[in-house]
Amino acid sequence: MKTSSTTRWGTWTGAVLFALLAVARPASAADPLVNVDWVKANLDKPGIVYIDFAPPADYLRGHIPGAVNSNYGKDGWREERASDKVPDMLPAKLEPLGEMIGKLGIDNNTHVVLVPAGMSSTDMGVGTRVYWTFKVLGHDKVSLLDGGMAAWTKDKKNPLQAGAPKVEPKTFKIAVRKEMIVTMDDVKKAKAAGVLLVDNRPEDQYVGINRHPKATESGTIEGAKNLPNGWITVNGGGEFRSKVQLEQLHKVANVPTSGEQINFCNTGHWASVGWFASSELLGNKKARMYDGSMVEWTMLKGGSVEQKVKLQ
Repeated sequence: MKTSSTTRWGTWTGAVLFALLAVARPASAADPLVNVDWVKANLDKPGIVYIDFAPPADYLRGHIPGAVNSNYGKDGWREERASDKVPDMLPAKLEPLGEMIGKLGIDNNTHVVLVPAGMSSTDMGVGTRVYWTFKVLGHDKVSLLDGGMAAWTKDKKNPLQAGAPKVEPKTFKIAVRKEMIVTMDDVKKAKAAGVLLVDNRPEDQYVGINRHPKATESGTIEGAKNLPNGWITVNGGGEFRSKVQLEQLHKVANVPTSGEQINFCNTGHWASVGWFASSELLGNKKARMYDGSMVEWTMLKGGSVEQKVKLQ
């Protein structure tokens, strides 16, 4: 049976319309990753706030139009725990963090898009750690710009806005997901029960050649598998690998893509990249992240540390 030109035209236009809608989906979609095309299609849409984590001087020189600025290290996303000096933990009191988020013009209906620098997997860890924090706070309307600011500025035609936009403060209400918060005691129990522990640090730290300055011992939590955070992005840069590639790399690292696991690193930064890949990109909702990681584990003597390479 012959197909009329009208039918073919209707099929073609329908496919194009579907593709355009996929790029410019409303903020409620909140996919874990959005790309530059999505940002361009949604720049003028209400209800979306872009958070740029560039140093203030760089931010003021040029950012995605309308984006607000936040300091990853100083604005309360992470803090040193007062009781034992363990650094870079989820704050013990979350209300000030919620107030800070509100001052960025974000409420519980806002779709938040996180924009780290995007030059490396470590850069992307800024985005994934804050993404995890929003999830802990009960906020699901959050996405990460794949490739970060580096992806946006790669095309010189993409607009940049100088200065700081006027922000109308809003009220951000916290609904903590306690099940996402992993304590050192939780890790001990999980380890005893045979739950998989995934070390997302570089291999040199995993085997015990080098360590974080605040870790008191070299090596990894006994029995942990190693899947370096640098594997998760293309050439260790700002672009996340495809699902197929992530599945292949998890297989190489002997890390299943389903079932219980706890990701860790030194202070929950690189581990957030591993958790993001497992939980959000591969869909393993039984993956969790231990933000205290090796610094807390060694400072507070959480348990056995396995040193695979012992230097004399």
